[in-house]
Order: sequence, then structure tokens, then C-alpha cells
Amino acid sequence: MKILMRADTHVSFALPAEEPKAKCTTSQILAALSVSMGSMVVGFASAYTSPALVSMLDRNQTSFDMDINQASWVGGIMPLAGLAGGISGGPLIEYLGRKNTILGTAIPFIVSWLLIACASNVWMVLAGRALSGFCVGIASLSLPVYLGETVQPEVRGTLGLLPTAFGNIGILLCFITGKYLDWSSLAFLGGALPVPFLILMFLIPETPRWYVSRNREDQARKALQWLRGKEADVDPELKGIMKSHNEAERSASRNAIRDLLKRSNLKPLLISLGLMFFQQLSGINAVIFYTVTIFKDAGSTIDENLCTIIVGVVNFGAVFVATILIDRLGRKVLLYISDIAMIITLMTLGTFFYLKNTGADVSNVGWLPLASFVVFVVGFSLGFGPIPWLMMGEILPGKIRGSAASVATAFNWLCTFIVTKAFVDLVGKFRPTF
Repeated sequence: MKILMRADTHVSFALPAEEPKAKCTTSQILAALSVSMGSMVVGFASAYTSPALVSMLDRNQTSFDMDINQASWVGGIMPLAGLAGGISGGPLIEYLGRKNTILGTAIPFIVSWLLIACASNVWMVLAGRALSGFCVGIASLSLPVYLGETVQPEVRGTLGLLPTAFGNIGILLCFITGKYLDWSSLAFLGGALPVPFLILMFLIPETPRWYVSRNREDQARKALQWLRGKEADVDPELKGIMKSHNEAERSASRNAIRDLLKRSNLKPLLISLGLMFFQQLSGINAVIFYTVTIFKDAGSTIDENLCTIIVGVVNFGAVFVATILIDRLGRKVLLYISDIAMIITLMTLGTFFYLKNTGADVSNVGWLPLASFVVFVVGFSLGFGPIPWLMMGEILPGKIRGSAASVATAFNWLCTFIVTKAFVDLVGKFRPTF
């Protein structure tokens, strides 16, 4: 999940060079925390199938039968619906506003979890996962845009990672509670998480840039003053937002597709799509969606639920390391480090499974799957986890940001669907006892 921008070639607003370095206000922190609660809901939804499918496939703990194909759809339908949500999110953040779009996902999130928790057949579970996925798709698009338009460039590197941190808290919470709760009780817990998110979203304003796009200068000024503090002089920044918006309006055409395909816009869009592609093809969501099952199959000497919790803890802690390094080492260096770490660990894990399946004795390295997953998750969290979303807001020009972010988010969820659906299908093909 995903997060956002710093000052760059395509800035959302401009501060005069003579201004002192901006301070991070309490209001900005509250805004970042509020939208980050949405990321926690997204993280919990993403991790739900890992502990839940184990009990859901147990006929003693359900009132309905579920086969392997249906289980793969319980995991796969969420990112597929996320694809639809990502496509819908672009127009919604432009017409309803960033805040209202985010706020509008809270109640459907609650309804989706209640559908799952009270399910008496597989179709209710699938309906709940589809609704949840649709909201996840909208949230994964709108949360970065909101942060990018409210948080100052000087603190975007730090506050921009809060949603990733909270998303990992949601994953960790799901892993820990999933050890003790069955699929239905876990879904009831999921339904409670959007409540504080809903309350906090009422406390923060719409973004100044959206108000400017609707010619509401007074409301834009009030929102900016709330974000920067009562004593801050917001006139220069507001003028920068208005100038940026006017320039974007002058150069924009009525054809959104033509705008996206302009040479000056196509390059940053392709970079963003490429980052999303490699992020998902790393297999991270196969790991998050099916961690318990993978460890169970690996025959690790450590309990599979404990292994899953350890992975969740490491996943959460790695974000803080990324927070320290992201503005010091730069995005590109961290992507290199992330990529190398994932290549090495996946090759190691693949070799372990190959040897195990060919009958080799791997009992003396039963700890290897956990070690590989830990290093894999650390590598992912340092680079390919947060940076594709961070750079999406940094490199996309303001005039196409809504439509381009919608395309990038939809593409990300398409890749996620392919990975999560194909994983169970492939494992079931080669080993039907999955």
C-alpha cells in the first residue's frame, strides 16, 4: 500500500526560495495519521486470506463446503475488484474530492466484513471480498493523492511512509489475531477497524488543490491554513497552487487519453507502470495472502502461525528503516538493494522446495524458509514496497495525475490478481493436496 510525493519537476505547489525550512505541524501529522488508518484497513484485508483460509477450508469450522478453486477466488477476487476500484477512483477524486472519496469507502468496508463474518455460503464470502477489494482499489489510489497534496515537500519522505507503516500494522494485526480466531471472528474484527478511520476522516479538510480546481479560493486558503498552522503565511503557497493549476488547465486537452499519450506525459506514466509491474511480480502478495499455507507446506521446524507473525513483525519494522534511508540513499539505490535481496531469497527458497519435493533431507535447514521470508520482506519493504507509490505522486505531472494514477493503480491490481489467483492454481496443479 502504498506513498507520496516530494518536490520535483512536477510540483503540486511552490515555496519561495527565501522561506525558512518548513516545520511539520500537528495538523499535517493528524492528516497523515487519518488517511493512514485507511491503509491499516487495506493491510488487514490483504492479509485476511493467509490465516482465514486455513479454518475456512476446515469443514468442522464452516457451515458450507469450499474447494480449492473457490479458495483461490477468495484470494483472487479482492485484487480483481481492486482493479475496478482503481479505475473508478480517478474520476471520483476529481468530482467528489479526495477527502470525500476516501470517506466514502469506510461504510462499504464495514458492510463487506459483515458479509464475510455472517456468511452461510461461499458466495457471501466472495461478495464481501469483492466489495472490500473495490474499496481497497479506491483507497490505494486516493490516499497517496491526498497526502501528496497536503503534506509539505520537506516531510513527504517521512510522513509519506506512514500509510505503508500502518498498512503493515494491519497485516501484522491480522497475522497475530488469526492465530487465535477463526475466519468468522477475524472478519468481525476487520469490520471494527474502519470505525476509527471513519471518525478521523471527519476531522481533516479537503485538499487545497482540489478546492482551487473548483474555484473555491477561500476554502482552499482555510484548508491550507489548517494544515500549515495559524501563524503560517500561506499566501505564497496558495499562489503557487493556483499558478500550477492554471498552467495545467491551459495545457490540458479535453481528451484524457490523448493527454496521457503525450510524449512528456508518457515517460513518467510508463516508469510508474514499470515500477508497479515489478512490485507485484516479485510475488509479495502471494506471500502476504498465503503465508500460513506456504510455511505449513515448507514443513518448517517452527510453527507456521508463529513464522507468519514473525514475518509480519519484520515487515512492520522494516518500514522504519526505510523511513530513515529513503531520503538519504535515494529512491534508485533502495530499489537496487530491494531487488537484489528479493532475487537471492526467492532463489534460495525455490531451491529449498525443489530439494524437498525431490525427496532430499532438508530437516537440518528447516529454519531456511523463515530466514528467506524475513530477508525477502525486509528487502521488499526497503524499496519495492513504498517507492512505486511514492514515485507515482512525485513523477506524474499535475495535469494528468488523477487519470494517470488511476491507470497505474488499476494496473497494479491487475498484476496482483494474476499473481494471487495463479499462485493457488499452479500449486493445486502440481500438488493437488494444497
